[in-house]
Amino acid sequence: MSRPRLRLLVATPVLVVGLAACGTGAMTPEQVAEGAAEALEARAGFRPDVSCADELVAEVGAEARCTLVVDDAEYGVTATVTSVEDDTVNFDVQVDDEPFG
Repeated sequence: MSRPRLRLLVATPVLVVGLAACGTGAMTPEQVAEGAAEALEARAGFRPDVSCADELVAEVGAEARCTLVVDDAEYGVTATVTSVEDDTVNFDVQVDDEPFG
């Protein structure tokens, strides 16, 4: 992956994603990762590899940390709930400026 494409991801300050929480009051880690990857793909033009270990509670301000892998470097990703409407959770996606380690 080229450095310009990497910069597109890191420079992505806020993206909104809406996904159904399926009545559980939380999105599964897989749903969060899928939504984050889709939002980042829309911004950068390619689909990054995103994984999340924790669910995202359907409550405004709740956060989940995820990991994004680009060129063998891992970046942190924060998903933050901005609104909840019925079973739809909207959240922002923020990629860390620097890779882990």
